[in-house]
Amino acid sequence: MGDDSEWLKLPVDQKCEHKLWKARLNGYEESLKIFQKIRDEKSPEWSKFLGLIKKFVTDSNAVVQLKGLEAALVYVENAHVAGKTTGEVVSGVVSKVFNQPKAKAKELGIEICLMYIEIEKGETVQEELLKGLDNKNPKIIVACIETLRKALSEFGSKIILLKPIIKVLPKLFESRDKGVRDEAKLIAVEIYRWIRDVLRPPLQNINSVQLKELEEEWVKLPTGAPKPTRFLRSQQELQAKLEQQQSAGGDAEGGGDDGDEVPQIDAYELLEAVEILSKLPKDFYDKIEAKKWQERKEALEAVEVLVKNPKLEAGDYADLVKALKKVVGKDTNVMLVALAAKCLTGLAVGLRKKFGQYAGHVVPTILEKFKEKKPQVVQALQEAIDAIFLTTTLQNISEDVLAVMDNKNPTIKQQTSLFIARSFRHCTASTLPKSLLKPFCAGLLKHINDSAPEVRDAAFEALGTALKVVGEKAVNPFLVDVDKLKLDRIKECSEKVELVHGKKAGLAAEKKEFKPVPGRTASSGAAGDKDTKDISVPKPGPLKKAPATKAGGPPKKGKPSAPGGAGSAGNKSKKGLETKEIVEPELSIEVCEEKASAVLPATCIQLLDSSNWKERLACMEEFQKAVELMDRTEMPCQALVRMLAKKPGWKETNFQVMQMKLHIVALIAQKGNFSKTSAQIVLDGLVDKIGDVKCGNNAKEAMTAIAEACMLPWTAEQVMSMAFSQKNPKNQSETLNWLSNAIKEFGFSGLNVKAFISNVKTALAATNPAVRTSAITLLGVMYLYVGPSLRMFFEDEKPALLSQIDAEFEKMQGQSPPAPTRGISKHSTSGTDEGEDGDEPDDGGNDVVDLLPRTEISDKITSELVSKIGDKNWKIRKEGLDEVAGIINEAKFIQPNIGELPTALKGRLNDSNKILVQQTLTILQQLAVAMGPNIKQHVKNLGIPIITVLGDSKNNVRAAALATVNAWAEQTGMKEWLEGEDLSEELKRENPFLRQELLGWLAEKLPTLRSTPTDLILCVPHLYSCLEDRNGDVRKKAQDALPFFMMHLGYEKMAKATGKLKPTSKDQVLAMLEKAKANMPAKPAAPAKAISKPMGGSAPAKFQPASGPVEDSVSSTVELKPDPKKAKALGVSSKAKSAQGKKVPSKTSLKEDEDKSGPIFIVVPNGKEQRIKDEKGLKVLKWNFTTPRDEYIEQLKTQMSSCVAKWLQDEMFHSDFQHHNKALAVMVDHLESEKEGVIGCLDLILKWLTLRFFDTNTSVLMKALEYLKLLFTLLSEEEYHLTENEASSFIPYLILKVGEPKDVIRKDVRAILNRMCLVYPASKMFPFIMEGTKSKNSKQRAECLEELGCLVESYGMNVCQPTPGKALKEIAIHIGDRDNTVRNAALNTIVTVYNVHGDQVFKLIGTLSEKDMSMLEERIKRSAKRPSAAPIKQIEEKPQRTQSISSNANMLRKGPAEDMSSKLNQARSMSGHPEAAQMVRREFQLDLDEIENDNGTVQCEMPELVQHKLDDIFEPVLIPEPKIRAVSPHFDDMHSNTASTINFIISQVASGDINTSIQALTQLFQIESLAREASTGVLKDLMHGLITLMLDSRIEDLEEGQQVIRSVNLLVVKVLEKSDQTNILSALLVLLQDSLLATASSPKFSELVMKCLWRMVRLLPDTINSINLDRILLDIHIFMKVFPKEKLKQCKSEFPIRTLKTLLHTLCKLKGPKILDHLTMIDNKNESELEAHLCRMMKHSMDQSGSKSDKETEKGASRIDEKSSKAKVNDFLAEIFKKIGSKENTKEGLAELYEYKKKYSDADIEPFLKNSSQFFQSYVERGLRVIEMEREGKGRIPSSTGISSQVEVTCVPAPTSTVSSIGNTNGEEVGPSVYLERLKILRQRCGLDNTKQEDRPPLTSLLSKPAVPTVASSTDMLHSKLSQLRESREQHQHSDLDSNQSHSSGTMTTSSSSTANIDDLKKRLERIKSSRK
Repeated sequence: MGDDSEWLKLPVDQKCEHKLWKARLNGYEESLKIFQKIRDEKSPEWSKFLGLIKKFVTDSNAVVQLKGLEAALVYVENAHVAGKTTGEVVSGVVSKVFNQPKAKAKELGIEICLMYIEIEKGETVQEELLKGLDNKNPKIIVACIETLRKALSEFGSKIILLKPIIKVLPKLFESRDKGVRDEAKLIAVEIYRWIRDVLRPPLQNINSVQLKELEEEWVKLPTGAPKPTRFLRSQQELQAKLEQQQSAGGDAEGGGDDGDEVPQIDAYELLEAVEILSKLPKDFYDKIEAKKWQERKEALEAVEVLVKNPKLEAGDYADLVKALKKVVGKDTNVMLVALAAKCLTGLAVGLRKKFGQYAGHVVPTILEKFKEKKPQVVQALQEAIDAIFLTTTLQNISEDVLAVMDNKNPTIKQQTSLFIARSFRHCTASTLPKSLLKPFCAGLLKHINDSAPEVRDAAFEALGTALKVVGEKAVNPFLVDVDKLKLDRIKECSEKVELVHGKKAGLAAEKKEFKPVPGRTASSGAAGDKDTKDISVPKPGPLKKAPATKAGGPPKKGKPSAPGGAGSAGNKSKKGLETKEIVEPELSIEVCEEKASAVLPATCIQLLDSSNWKERLACMEEFQKAVELMDRTEMPCQALVRMLAKKPGWKETNFQVMQMKLHIVALIAQKGNFSKTSAQIVLDGLVDKIGDVKCGNNAKEAMTAIAEACMLPWTAEQVMSMAFSQKNPKNQSETLNWLSNAIKEFGFSGLNVKAFISNVKTALAATNPAVRTSAITLLGVMYLYVGPSLRMFFEDEKPALLSQIDAEFEKMQGQSPPAPTRGISKHSTSGTDEGEDGDEPDDGGNDVVDLLPRTEISDKITSELVSKIGDKNWKIRKEGLDEVAGIINEAKFIQPNIGELPTALKGRLNDSNKILVQQTLTILQQLAVAMGPNIKQHVKNLGIPIITVLGDSKNNVRAAALATVNAWAEQTGMKEWLEGEDLSEELKRENPFLRQELLGWLAEKLPTLRSTPTDLILCVPHLYSCLEDRNGDVRKKAQDALPFFMMHLGYEKMAKATGKLKPTSKDQVLAMLEKAKANMPAKPAAPAKAISKPMGGSAPAKFQPASGPVEDSVSSTVELKPDPKKAKALGVSSKAKSAQGKKVPSKTSLKEDEDKSGPIFIVVPNGKEQRIKDEKGLKVLKWNFTTPRDEYIEQLKTQMSSCVAKWLQDEMFHSDFQHHNKALAVMVDHLESEKEGVIGCLDLILKWLTLRFFDTNTSVLMKALEYLKLLFTLLSEEEYHLTENEASSFIPYLILKVGEPKDVIRKDVRAILNRMCLVYPASKMFPFIMEGTKSKNSKQRAECLEELGCLVESYGMNVCQPTPGKALKEIAIHIGDRDNTVRNAALNTIVTVYNVHGDQVFKLIGTLSEKDMSMLEERIKRSAKRPSAAPIKQIEEKPQRTQSISSNANMLRKGPAEDMSSKLNQARSMSGHPEAAQMVRREFQLDLDEIENDNGTVQCEMPELVQHKLDDIFEPVLIPEPKIRAVSPHFDDMHSNTASTINFIISQVASGDINTSIQALTQLFQIESLAREASTGVLKDLMHGLITLMLDSRIEDLEEGQQVIRSVNLLVVKVLEKSDQTNILSALLVLLQDSLLATASSPKFSELVMKCLWRMVRLLPDTINSINLDRILLDIHIFMKVFPKEKLKQCKSEFPIRTLKTLLHTLCKLKGPKILDHLTMIDNKNESELEAHLCRMMKHSMDQSGSKSDKETEKGASRIDEKSSKAKVNDFLAEIFKKIGSKENTKEGLAELYEYKKKYSDADIEPFLKNSSQFFQSYVERGLRVIEMEREGKGRIPSSTGISSQVEVTCVPAPTSTVSSIGNTNGEEVGPSVYLERLKILRQRCGLDNTKQEDRPPLTSLLSKPAVPTVASSTDMLHSKLSQLRESREQHQHSDLDSNQSHSSGTMTTSSSSTANIDDLKKRLERIKSSRK
């Protein structure tokens, strides 16, 4: 027992697997208990047993197994996871339970199987049971059959699939085991119970005894429809419902429920297809042609036996059908005819839809053979044609049938009508649309009047059937002229008809509808539209007699006279009636006079023919009044117009009377019930007057009114024939003009193109040019409606004329026809009747295709031609094809009957010669265009073979085949292609090319269809195999097509179809289906009432609600106009469009118009931020792809759904590009009005636009770029900054488009990139564009390189990211590119950098190959641009230009932080050497974060002071001077902290806003001590920048351009006055020299520099003592060396030489002979031209004055009067300083000191300041400057002036007092010795002796090479700057000679530290330098 206790302790699941049977038994018992206890079906307990259940049922011990089965049953019933075990458990049951001897085990096994079926696992169970039928053990087979029988009995045939069971039944009946045979009999009886006789054919071949027994059993079965007694879990509630009903005693529901199951199984489906072609007798084709009828009979009998097989295998039956057809048509032996007909019947029945392709050939032959009288022949032919009809559609054979209806033979007529009647029975309202019904009714109406009674009876039967099928409303319009008796007869026939599709319920309804019609005559309002139309049917008689007043009455009042008025219902009824009813008899003149006198004043009638024109005019006025007051119903129109036509009538000579007369005609037509009879009376006269200068317009108005009353088509035809029957060319041309206009107003519906074309041809041949021009204009208008097919009629015109026609068509291209404004009502109903009337124009009325004259070419397709096409020699085959192409081209439009051509062409589609295959495809394309929609009937026999060609290995052949298929599909619609098994058969072929092309084609076409034939499901298994194809492209295409299949078939059907796949494949496919389900597009919306024919008529008017506001109606029809039209107009647009053509109309209801009124972008708070977060958190896909996949598009769609209007989103994501264009147009319209919305959705808009970049349609691309230009302009105006997310998901895709082949697109993209720099920093754009240079597209590389050049040119080297070195190296690589344009672009970009940066470029680009380097050097030479344009220019000029628009409030607007910092980054280091700038350590940088966050303020020690200053800095420049407050006295502390001042000013200068920058510079030059710090080099660059800015033409384009120029002008004056005078003079001289040297420099530039020099000359008397003359003279010396006198004289302008002379003259005048002491810096004076010049001048002035004393300057003494002794001066100054020192008198003292200094500008106050503290010194200087500013400010405002771009220099008379600081003399004369001493110190400092700074070049070299400036590194500049700040001003004056020529301003752009302690900085600086070395 120890063992027992062991297993007892184990857990249940281990017991169940124990090797001891007792343990297992115990385990199963416990499991059973557990299972019964668990209440929750989803409990985790169930999962523990998942792996064990199979063991439960397959236990080897019979006793234990029973218990296991019980437990398993409970498990399956209750566990939600049980389904997972189905396969293994059922197979276990089959193999291990059904063979058990115990009945109980078998019962439990069956129960378990049934339970699995209940929990929705029926398919798996059935699969396993069917496998069990193959088992060798008969016990198992019997149990499996029994299980299947029970399942069928309980669950019904919906759950248990019968087809696989029926297939195995015959085999079971043959079993040796009696038990199996008996069980088979039982299941056969059960199946019969469910499907009745359908079971008979499959069991025909079983043992006759068995069959007899079965028959006996079958008879015993009850007749009622069986009902399932057990339901699936999902159907349990249905079961409860059923029980209730049964208890209530009604089982109607049950019957209804299963009624639809009966046709579920088709016997045909259950049969095996038999292949018969190979079994035909070998000599069949010879025998069938044999002379002896017996041989022919043998051949036919052999076929008859074969075709008796109920299901035939598909194959090529063309030859067999051809042979049989020949017998039927030509054989003289009627017996053989009947036999051949039987064979055809057999073929049609056995092949079903697969026979469809041959139907078109056979039908006409059979119908014509009905002339045979013998009953058995007729019967055989009837059976044949009926069987054939079921294989095709009425549409496909309609042409053939209609052709036969006109046959003279009454038997043929009778049999055709009977055939039509039988065919109609198989139709439904949808498969028998009006367009099809109309021609049939027309033919049948002829037959009901036939002399032969049998023909009449047959026609009545056919019409009755039609009436029954589609209802009266549809048929009535065609029965207008049928009299009462015949109408009753038709109705009588219709009541007897039994339809195939049973329509009992419909019948009562039809009857009801019919009765009230006659009484509805006067009804109006909304119903009036359709009702009044109906009236015309029953009561045609009386209406014709009276002038239709009663019937038309009330509705017509809906439309008094307004064309296109609101009462669309009324309009329509009026039109409906008039076209049919208002046919007045012609009245005699007496009757007319009588009627007219009743309504007109007597005098009026008497004076009509008065000889006095005035009387006639008065009479006309009375006539008009009378007409205006007349009521519509009482107006005798015909009588009135006859009165008007009465003598003198239309020969009236007085134009005023004539004008009145014509106006009255128009009034009568508008106000009365105007008939065609009346119209004919006046039209001739109107046409005669249309060319009259004075009366022409009135005539046209009258004609338009008549056209509205009598319909344009009729009127136009009359008018045209009248115009061209007379000779007057003016009338002809004006008639054509009127017609052009009328077509636009009325639309094109119903016009007779044929008639027009002949008239237009006459007009084109006219001698009068005006007639020809009018005709061409008319053609242009017709082109809008008819499309390109119109041109075909004029191809034989003269080339000159044809080119004019083409030019006119070209103008019209892309335009859509205008929405009709008149006569709309006929086609537009107010929505009540859309389905019915919407189609009406289809009825040929305005189906342009129907109007085109078609040629019959079948006679040209001779048997010789056909044999040529099939010849063995390819050349002869080619000749044959050429002939066919010629025939089609010549005919232009052809009839559908093309004889043997299809078979011949089909053979050529698999020609071994690919050129012929392509030629055949081209012919087939032509054929589609030429035949139009009638090509439908050839889809099966010719269209499907084209699809086979899609599998060709050659790409070009596949492309041609695809184009051909599309051309066909455009004409036929998709239904014909998808019907039947042909398409699925093609997909079945394992050809990867065929599969991917076909799936691609289906993916394109399916989304555009509203519905598809059910046969589409046949393609699904093959689609699944494509999903697992070896070829990746096939798999991808299959995945793409999946959602579109699902869109039509639904997920359930598709998932069900996976049942037949292997388990692994099934899982994969199901996963893909799930994914596709998410991406499944919605089906295109159906119109309000389903329009049964896919292609709407050509006139868009019909969809247009008349009452809609005009603008809405126009917009809503824009895109649908071309669609229906083009589809008819022969192959212009794809079929997809015509399908849309029918969808869109439904939406153009008023409701939709209202929907469109709201905003298109909805502002969602924080929506964009959330989207960015999601993308960062990887919740959604990052917008990054090479081509957009579906998941991206779906994601965007989802994101847009919340913030874009639904209707716009539909347009945006439509499959047709025209909708995208429409969406873009809407977005452009709403751009201004919805700025907020646009910015809120900007990321989505940009992403959507990137998708458009991947479209192939150029018009969309152009429109998208147009929108982008507007968008970025708006964003920059709004000062918006792109976020990183927006930029990165848009810019890379935009850059792709820069490589487009079209020039115009590239231009647009470049323009957009340019505008983007206003909303996104150029430095961040740079890497994106850089990435673009790596493209494979050479155009893109070239354009990107050019763009990089532009960026560098506009924004300086700063934009080069990550560093200029790396960027330039990348660019330089492209110098060696294969493509010439890329090489040029790379060279140009580097030359641009060279122009900005000089020779340093060569360092940055690294090593290049010799060839590349030589190309570059050559290009640099050629560019001949000297690098004088230093980067300062960039800093000053370009960023201002580009950013001035966008960043005025750069720091005020709270843009996203990252964008602002990016702008600041750009400004961060605009130093001369960007690489060095990158390395500047943190403490040396501006604290940019502070600048950003503090709204533009900079934190320094005393922030409140800084704040104090800000108001002025942001003040806009309103007057020429910036209004800047004088620096406050408290500012001194800040001034002492120079670093923070400079920091602050730099932050302002670096601003993107031009005004801020200029004001900051002005500010800088207000602070004199700082202004004087500027070195010569800095000033030179600054002046260069400012002057260039003033001359920049682009500034004038800015809004505040003039303002900017004035501000710059003022700044220039400030710089000239406030800078260190030596430095500025020196800078101007060097600048003048550079500008004269540089070829690229403009003369204006030099002129402005000289004007600045003149200004300086005027200031000289005041400033002479503060100037270092030695340096100035050295500069002049260098200038004269570069430009000797001779060279200067050669200059175009004399100004340079005069400027130089004036300067020297003034210096001589002020200095006298002492000037010669100042030539110390010139090396060899003796050779200097300057010395000689000065000597000459001195001599000249000596002669004049005879005195050596210094001249006084104009402004008074500039030095202290020598007489005042030093002592006095000292005492006086001591007194002043005392006052300043005392608290009370500070201000007074400062004012005195200022006055004193002003008087004696040379006074030296240095000794008094030396002893005082640093604080006191700066206080005094500050005080003096405040006073100076206050006084000067007041004195200067009136005389604002300066140097403007108009180049006028005026002098400012303000005194410029300078704080004596820099090297002024102490009042004594200074001799040369002093200067020599100074020079020594200078030379020492400049490194000419033993100096510390080895890297400084000698002074002379610096001064002698102004042309190629060196570039100072930023550390050097920092060094020089700090030393400037540190050392005294006098020393400092010379210390920056080294950076004289440097390129960038230390003061302005060097990042400055915020630390006050300069010594500390110095130490750090030294460390940096040493580390760099």
